[in-house]
Amino acid sequence: MATLTINGEQYELDVPDNMPLLWVIRDVVGLKGTKFGCGIAQCGACTVHMNGTAIRSCVTPVSSVSGEITTIEAMAEDAVGSKVQQAWLDLGVAQCGYCQGGQIMNATALLKRTPKPEAQEIIDAMAGNLCRCGTYNRILAAIERASDAEVKS
Repeated sequence: MATLTINGEQYELDVPDNMPLLWVIRDVVGLKGTKFGCGIAQCGACTVHMNGTAIRSCVTPVSSVSGEITTIEAMAEDAVGSKVQQAWLDLGVAQCGYCQGGQIMNATALLKRTPKPEAQEIIDAMAGNLCRCGTYNRILAAIERASDAEVKS
């Protein structure tokens, strides 16, 4: 039995201790925004926040989860996350969109720890999130836009 807090809601779940958090989020709780990509923490599609830190949910066993889990579904209510999402929309970042939840989660975590990152800091922080459509220039521009919005607010 696991007790998890996901997006502010507490869940009592009868799941195996070694079940990846990704499958708990998607298949047990029913939040489909977090995606399965590679299953080995290399692509970032499964990125969520644990206590504000970006983690790969595909390799995180439910037994190692402590504190608050936040998924892409909660980003609209997050002050920084909503600015990141708006920048994504303003610049038309997404093409196929599959990786974008993980991209937004990682970008939001970056801006929370470094509100005004330099371009190279963004590139370095986002290097673990892959985009098959190659929208990296728009991702960089959107994070810069969101950080400008963050500074102005």
